[in-house]
Amino acid sequence: MIRLEINGKRHKVEVDPDVPLLWVIREHIGLTGTKYGCGIAQCGACTVLIDGKAQRSCQTPVKNVQGKKITTIEGIPERHPVIKAWIAEDVPQCGYCQSGQIMEAVALLKSNPAPNDADIDHTLSGNICRCGTYQRIRRAIHRASSMMAKGGKR
Repeated sequence: MIRLEINGKRHKVEVDPDVPLLWVIREHIGLTGTKYGCGIAQCGACTVLIDGKAQRSCQTPVKNVQGKKITTIEGIPERHPVIKAWIAEDVPQCGYCQSGQIMEAVALLKSNPAPNDADIDHTLSGNICRCGTYQRIRRAIHRASSMMAKGGKR
C-alpha cells in the first residue's frame, strides 16, 4: 500500500512501488491535468511539484514520493498569479504542455520571485511547447512576478 498526499488530500493506492507517479495520478487518483508527453522526462508535460520543486512524474517511482507533498495542476488555485497571467497573455494554443509549463513557472517564482529572461529560459528549457508560445510564456512569467510583487498570492 502506497500512501500519498496530492493537492492536500491523502490517498492510499495499491500499486507496484516502481510505477511512475504520473500513472498513479492519472489512472488511480483520476487527476488528468498532468499529461503524458514523452515518457522519458524530456518534454515537461508531466511536471508536478514535489515538496514545492518541479519534477517529472513520468520517471518518478511512486515509492520515492511517499511522505512528500505532491501538487498537480489541479492543486493550483484559479486565482494564482501564474494562472491569471497565463490567461492575460493568451499563452495556450493547443494547451497540451500548459500544465507542465505552469507547474515549472510556479516553482520558478517560488525560488526566484523576480526572474530575468535568462532565468526563465534556463528553467523552462526542458519544457517543450510544440506550438512555440515561448515568448508568451516568458511574458506571462514576468507578469505573474509583477503581480506577486504587488501582493498577489503565491
